[in-house]
Amino acid sequence: MTDGAGPRVGELPDDLSTVEAGMWQAFRDGSVYDLRAGDDDVDDPHGDRPWGPERTVRARIVCRLLLNGPPALDGRVASLKLAGVRIVDPLDLAGGTVEPYVEMKGCRFEKEILLPESRFTTLRLVDCAIPRLEAARLHTEGDLHLPRCRFHNGVRLTDAQIGTDLLLNQAVIYRDRRDNSLVGDGMTIGQDLQAEMMESHGELSLRGAKVGVSLSLRGSRLSNPYGRRALNTPQLTVERTMYLTPAGIGDPVLTSGRTPARGTRVQRFECEGGIRLDDGRFGDAVDFEQARLTLRDDQEISMRRVQVPELRFLGRRPQRGRVVLNGARVVTLIDQATSWPGAGQLQMAGFQYEYLVPRGPFPLARRLQWVAAATPEYNPEPYERLATVLRNGGEDEEAREVLLAKQRHRRENLPIAAKLWGYVQDWTVAYGYRPGRAAVWMGVLWAVTSFAFAHAAHPPLKSGEHPPWNPSIFALDLLLPLIDLGQAGFWQLRGGWQWLSAVVILLGWVLATTVAAGATRTLRRG
Repeated sequence: MTDGAGPRVGELPDDLSTVEAGMWQAFRDGSVYDLRAGDDDVDDPHGDRPWGPERTVRARIVCRLLLNGPPALDGRVASLKLAGVRIVDPLDLAGGTVEPYVEMKGCRFEKEILLPESRFTTLRLVDCAIPRLEAARLHTEGDLHLPRCRFHNGVRLTDAQIGTDLLLNQAVIYRDRRDNSLVGDGMTIGQDLQAEMMESHGELSLRGAKVGVSLSLRGSRLSNPYGRRALNTPQLTVERTMYLTPAGIGDPVLTSGRTPARGTRVQRFECEGGIRLDDGRFGDAVDFEQARLTLRDDQEISMRRVQVPELRFLGRRPQRGRVVLNGARVVTLIDQATSWPGAGQLQMAGFQYEYLVPRGPFPLARRLQWVAAATPEYNPEPYERLATVLRNGGEDEEAREVLLAKQRHRRENLPIAAKLWGYVQDWTVAYGYRPGRAAVWMGVLWAVTSFAFAHAAHPPLKSGEHPPWNPSIFALDLLLPLIDLGQAGFWQLRGGWQWLSAVVILLGWVLATTVAAGATRTLRRG
């Protein structure tokens, strides 16, 4: 070898430590380079026990292996597989192309990992302690696995392209200087994003991200006491389902992708902070089953203009904050009465849904409270949407009750005179939505006025040109407009009897019109 020349192919560089030389040979052999001591306390990468030089390699040697490493031994495939290794200095692979398979388990990184604009086939970091992962515009042909890792200053995956799966199960991510935990804005994932039983301390942002199959946050705990939102995902696209549901404890692999079986000990999805799903597109469903949502007064679960075939709103009712569904479009709404917040905490302007599938008891009175909670100021749209859905489901009587509730809510915003007239309409004929009541009132009025007119003086208008006096037919002739029974036009009433006849005629018009309107609505529905 001449002076200044590098080592020949296959030879060990002169500047390697003993530990690094072992890693170099394991890379060529494709075997796991395991420096674990066999003691769980000592081997814990997140613990306080120091790792000395016997477990330490330099980051630049790792980079040399990955970017320009030696050839594999005959019959082997070169790959970097580390376990229980301490890596000092920043691991900087920015802009590089890494062809070997990379898998590191239980490793401790003393400085950040820098992977912006780098390319990998598959990258697996499992149960590692990492100060920060900076990987904007990272590209992987296969998976990016980060399960059980702890990131002390956040993760950045802005505009990253993950060929298959992104795995973050049981990861713990603390906030960066901007109070973000994970930033994956514009990220594209070919298949699943699994972040089950993950802990996020800060804002988890996936603005404009695209997930090729499903996004699972089963059993995860998101918290952001530093800002308004713990989960910020406007314009998110998920081809199938977004799960904000429980995960089974003790066997997350088997419970992944499904609801835990009965009897399984579960960890619910919990979120302390706002959730923003505005303008999201979901191919199958958004599932909030058993979710625990904790909000401050200025925070909200926002689903403005979301489009999804099925919304399963089955979590615990948030005691504070708001749930906003303005402009959302849902085919099937699966919900329960105990999940929705109260008056002033729910907004549903322009919320469209076609089918209601309540889980558990959800009587119409509670459903009307649900609509009223969304309309502290009168808005007919939520009432009309609910009435339409009920009518399309064959529940005509319930639909009429909803429209009656709409009129009663409207009445509260009218001037005093109109409000009093509204009370009269409600008490007498229920605004025409109970036409049977109008018929009963007409029968009562007929009986009362028949009895009254039996005692009235009734001189004929023209002597000898009148039928026999019949107070019952006379009263019915006054009550029924547009029908002449041959009594009302032949007798002359004076004083109070004349005023009584005028009142009977007026009430007859009101009641008959109400009965006709109710019959018309029935025929239209038929």
